[in-house]
Amino acid sequence: MEFKDYYATLGVEPTAGDAEIKTAYRRLARKYHPDVSKEAGAEDKFKAVNEAYEALRDPQKRAAYDQLKAQGYRPGEEFHTPPNYGGGQGYDFEEVFGGGAGGGGFSDFFESLFARQRGGGGGRASGFGGASQGPQPTRDTRAKLSVPLEAAYQGDSLRINVNGKQLDVRVPKGIRPGQVIRLTGQGTGGGNLLLEVEYAEHPQFEVDGRNILYTLQVTPWQAALGTSISVPTLGGAVDLKVPAESDAGRKLRLRGRGLPGNPDGDQIVELEIIAPAPTDEAQKKAYKALAKAFGEKV
Repeated sequence: MEFKDYYATLGVEPTAGDAEIKTAYRRLARKYHPDVSKEAGAEDKFKAVNEAYEALRDPQKRAAYDQLKAQGYRPGEEFHTPPNYGGGQGYDFEEVFGGGAGGGGFSDFFESLFARQRGGGGGRASGFGGASQGPQPTRDTRAKLSVPLEAAYQGDSLRINVNGKQLDVRVPKGIRPGQVIRLTGQGTGGGNLLLEVEYAEHPQFEVDGRNILYTLQVTPWQAALGTSISVPTLGGAVDLKVPAESDAGRKLRLRGRGLPGNPDGDQIVELEIIAPAPTDEAQKKAYKALAKAFGEKV
């Protein structure tokens, strides 16, 4: 498999802080999101950005990745997981790797580094040192399950990697963070696997209860004169009417476009006014005309 430079994917330096990495992720995820981008190969780039962020946002994963990168591997270079690779302190074997922030699967490179890792050197996954220590006592196993918002909105089946094997998990429509999905017999020694749900970070939306929050960028003239704009929602794009004389920060409500429940949540759209940079003389003249018409006062 090929070594991946996750820092290069996000366009940041290896010394970048958490805030810088998150900002880069959000910018690129918005740019390449399949619902927005018409660029060739956008979906593959979107998945690559999600994978890079998943590897770098967690301090333990990032530290493990940095140890390997420091050995001089280059992007595209043939790479094999070291036989005794434990990623520093390692990960608890109960950690679950699902669809990631955008709901897409991860590469073989990512899976080889993280999906089978576990701490303590128990040696129950092949290639990570040691032989089996014999039968495990039956007990329930708890783990976190990162659920994409789209899966929570419509109900879906997610394929996850846990304890060295792949499992299909049915995600009920409208499931909330903190709720638990039980997989009978998939825990330690035949016990149950209890998956506590958390929402995966989304490149476009924030969550407030069952409401979905979205920031819509509009031009000054769209805000002043009013317009109709196509807005993404978890259920697909819809046309939103922006009233005339709207200010930055104004919030518009798309009823029933939030997460399912009793009642269903709404999508709250907050307006952000941006001024496109002029690219030619005609546009510069238009801005000068606006300045003359409105004056210097805000």
